[in-house]
Amino acid sequence: MTFRLAHISDIHLGPLPKVRRRELFSKRITGYINWKRNRARHMAGDTLESLVAAMQKAAPDHVAVTGDLTNLALDAEIEAAADWLESIGDPARVSAVPGNHDAYVPGALGRAVKAWRPYMSNEAPAIVKTGSGFPFLRERGPVAIIGVNSAIATGPFMASGVFSQHQAKGLAQALDIARDRDLFRVVLIHHPPVRNAAKAQKRLYGIRLFQSVIRDHGAELVLHGHTHLPQRNEIAMPAGAPVPVIGVPAAGEEPGGKRPAAAFNLFTVEGSPGAWRCGMEEHSLAGKTGLTEVTDRRVLYGS
Repeated sequence: MTFRLAHISDIHLGPLPKVRRRELFSKRITGYINWKRNRARHMAGDTLESLVAAMQKAAPDHVAVTGDLTNLALDAEIEAAADWLESIGDPARVSAVPGNHDAYVPGALGRAVKAWRPYMSNEAPAIVKTGSGFPFLRERGPVAIIGVNSAIATGPFMASGVFSQHQAKGLAQALDIARDRDLFRVVLIHHPPVRNAAKAQKRLYGIRLFQSVIRDHGAELVLHGHTHLPQRNEIAMPAGAPVPVIGVPAAGEEPGGKRPAAAFNLFTVEGSPGAWRCGMEEHSLAGKTGLTEVTDRRVLYGS
């Protein structure tokens, strides 16, 4: 069978809801100013709606969302993001992990995960998980969707993430379980788990640890967001092909700006362990038409 997996990230739902003054007595004040001065100009139109319509027209079997559904992690934003996830599809057909904007201030991550839990549910009870419930493993056709959390609350002007020892143990277990079930293993994480993919203040702490787990236990694909860029990296393996690490532009980015226009990636998976075939297409919004065009097409495995 052919399995089609769509990937979008960095939703940054807009416009911002009404913000109470007391909600700005924190790091949120810098994010609020940034929204008003920058993001509102190029991420508050109908770009996201157009991209989602194009993605749904492609009829993927499953959708992966790799974080930053919100901007300031306000309670109203978290609720709106839950409604938005519901509009994308049934929780059985959509998986999500949080991003740094969803953990913008202490306590926000827990509220976001609680509201979005149906899209982060775990189907392998034996996995060691953090208090917030990561990692999770979901089996869909020939594919294992494995979600880890890199989002933490940070200080002003910081957007770094962490991959911890505790999650490393759970990720190793999830990868082994999926391997034993002969599944194509896809790991979802918000921050790119490779060197030099993000600025120092936005980097992931624990890159070496994450990569060591992948090298020791194997994976077929890693998907991330965070940088708003169509990044293509890989993790070298002791034997065999490297593991592709793929990023995608922000889902709400209007065409014509400084950053790449909104896009979704569409992966097709076929075959079996040792003979996987996986292709990828990047579908980017073209101008103000609301239509997408294929801006990258490549074979990740097979021919």
